[in-house]
Amino acid sequence: MGNQCRFCRSSLEHTFVDLGVSPIANDYISKETLNQVERFYPLHTYVCQQCLLVQIEDFESPEHIFGDGDYAYFSSFSDSWLRHAQAYTDLMVQRFGFDASSQVVELASNDGYLLQYFHQKGIPVLGVEPAANTAKVAQEKGIPCVVKFFGVQTARELVADGKQADLLLGNNVLAHVPDLNDFVAGMKIVLKPKGVITMEFPHLYQLIGQNQFDTIYHEHYSYYSLLTVMQVFAAHGLVVFDVEELPTHGGSLRIYVKHEDNGDLAISDRLGKLKDKEIQAGLDKLETYLSFSEKVQQVKRKLLKFLIEAKSQGKAIAAYGAPAKGNTLLNYCGVRTDFIDYTVDRSPYKQNLFLPGTHIPIMAPDYIKQTKPDYLLILPWNLKNEIMEQAAFIREWGGKFVVPIPEVQVYT
Repeated sequence: MGNQCRFCRSSLEHTFVDLGVSPIANDYISKETLNQVERFYPLHTYVCQQCLLVQIEDFESPEHIFGDGDYAYFSSFSDSWLRHAQAYTDLMVQRFGFDASSQVVELASNDGYLLQYFHQKGIPVLGVEPAANTAKVAQEKGIPCVVKFFGVQTARELVADGKQADLLLGNNVLAHVPDLNDFVAGMKIVLKPKGVITMEFPHLYQLIGQNQFDTIYHEHYSYYSLLTVMQVFAAHGLVVFDVEELPTHGGSLRIYVKHEDNGDLAISDRLGKLKDKEIQAGLDKLETYLSFSEKVQQVKRKLLKFLIEAKSQGKAIAAYGAPAKGNTLLNYCGVRTDFIDYTVDRSPYKQNLFLPGTHIPIMAPDYIKQTKPDYLLILPWNLKNEIMEQAAFIREWGGKFVVPIPEVQVYT
């Protein structure tokens, strides 16, 4: 990218927020490599003054982040995310009538967490997934997968193989794409003339409004408002015709996209309403983006103040979860084992490893019962209700939950 906007190629001169330097958020560390040199990269986000796309530079190749065979994020370890995927499947079948004659293609299909529900309904599916280890889990569920990065080249290969999509979907992938124009151009190629695209991604409106700066990390190259994402698709002959606001990941959008010459699908009035909401919040003005840094610094100061006071009172603090967002938060705030004894995670792929940068050990959730911490800091705050339910037992010894975003809050 250099210092050019990855969509419109304007030069990037304005900082959105600078979070210092941080390791790759999903590069968990084994005991054997704990004392080896770690690579840290700038986590400096810019806003394009022309199209207002918020973005970071790509310092590390997507091949390293996603495709080297041991990508640590498996979607199926969140119960609420599986429920979300199942509800989406039912909605798509109900709204668009997909059946055994349809083809559903998911970009970044991970471990088959979503396509399994279409598969159960007898609808043909295909996953495109760059991480071989997650794709293997999907294939074991009977989900056919192409282990490749998606773009124009892969799209042409799929079409040559007779694969075009009636429904082309991607959840939390649009943010993960360094070559944005190649990715969207590929989507146009693989979409049938009357096909529908749905994309879900964290909503920049919520990131700014709720101080969700910890959702910024090196895997997330771009951060979208509806106003900007509509420009991106329009540049490739694709039209956003509907939008939904979702509670997932702290507030996401699901956009519905069609070919510009497809007159069968009407433009929803939800689009105009959300555009107005974004304009009222100032997302069409550069100044709004330039004032975000100060809000982020306030969150950092409040979290450190809480941790320092709790430690000075002799309290034990553990964390719950080992999400990428937690690694951004802890590295930016300089929080290590001097404040947090350990974290826990349900995923066995993360247990007995250490968080990148901070080297906080990751244990199995049962470890909480053995150690009885006074506070449990919930790092995946978007799942706070699910986690507070799972770990409700900490109240037996007077343990309390702490949620850091949008600002530090303690729950008894």
